[in-house]
Amino acid sequence: MKINYNGNIISEIDPILTIHNRAFRYGDGVFDLCKYSYQKLIFWEEHYLRLMAGMRILRMNIPMSFAMEYLEEEILNLIKANGIEAKPAKVRLSIFRKEGTSNEIDYLIETKVIENPFYVLNEEPYEVELFKDFFVQPDLLANVNHLNRNVNVLGRIFADENDYQNCILLNSNKSIAGMLDGNLFVVNGNTLKTPPLTDGALNGITRKMLIKTLGKTKDYEVVETSISPFELQKADELFFTNSIVGIQPIRQYRKKAYPCEVAKSLIGKLNTSARFGVS
Repeated sequence: MKINYNGNIISEIDPILTIHNRAFRYGDGVFDLCKYSYQKLIFWEEHYLRLMAGMRILRMNIPMSFAMEYLEEEILNLIKANGIEAKPAKVRLSIFRKEGTSNEIDYLIETKVIENPFYVLNEEPYEVELFKDFFVQPDLLANVNHLNRNVNVLGRIFADENDYQNCILLNSNKSIAGMLDGNLFVVNGNTLKTPPLTDGALNGITRKMLIKTLGKTKDYEVVETSISPFELQKADELFFTNSIVGIQPIRQYRKKAYPCEVAKSLIGKLNTSARFGVS
């Protein structure tokens, strides 16, 4: 599988370049994961704006060439070079500072074929637990997809070692920040609660689009508010969102088992937004 490194489509990166760049040495950079389906990048404008915001927060110089159309073309060129135009794929765009103290950047685009062109609800057993070894700091950096993901990596190891499918992250105030790889939603009746960005929640694109979509209906009320771990076992339902799986129901947390009726009712709305956009 080919990659796109600074506009050049190549088979592999020189290991020397990898060792000496600041992404490898310091986790100094941002990344974004988006889904390619229906021969287009899903919610691309929102992903692009989040990348640019992350670069500004990390004080990176944004090249004049980094227009939304330019990066989209670079991604599509790589998809074409890999011969996967007709297949759904996961796209990762990483942007990192060049070696030294310069704020100039390099970038790397990778693609990987995935199974489903649309979001499919996984109703299989899915058990989660709180990850309490390390905490998310509820600041602006927590909202950014930066390359230093130590808390998430250690949480994933904890989950794997204890046969959980995922973990819930807490911030330093012991409120819920989100999941290892997405944004948590807590369902009580017709109210969907999700942690605000000020609690350290990732600025998730699927989270944003779901809130926007539901804001145009009267079916559910979405409230961005701090959530205590004690609320989880009182909830009617739990699910989380991210750009690749869409909506993932949580079926068990400790002694509480959950249905997935609300998640099931929302997956169609999300697919419609992905296919046709949210007006």
